[in-house]
Amino acid sequence: MQIQVNSDNHIQSSVRLEEWVRTTIESTLERYEEDLTRVEVHLRDENGDKPGPHDMRCQLEARPKGHQPVSVTHKADTLEQAVEGAATKLEHALEHLFGKLRGKRTAATPTDISPKANDALLEDEFLENEQAALNS
Repeated sequence: MQIQVNSDNHIQSSVRLEEWVRTTIESTLERYEEDLTRVEVHLRDENGDKPGPHDMRCQLEARPKGHQPVSVTHKADTLEQAVEGAATKLEHALEHLFGKLRGKRTAATPTDISPKANDALLEDEFLENEQAALNS
């Protein structure tokens, strides 16, 4: 999973900030690492140089393999809170997406069963019918 960090002119980007953001995102989304190609991080100070509540914004856009991108945004008083909040929101959004996909896979029809498993089911059914015929 590739993580790309972008920030506006009002946020002083540094190697240390980018590493912290990457580490936070990686640790939060660790279980989805194989399912994501890229996560884009957009950091923004909504009010620029003026102070104000909830003026730090973090937008995360995850790109799941074979699916549409998933985007979340979180605003907070500090950049750290904004990043951590957005990471948590993205984790929940991905949990929902992949949970729905797992649900569809578990509702498999008999044609979705492997040929080996299908043969075993047919054999069990045959033996049950054979036993019923002998008992009658």
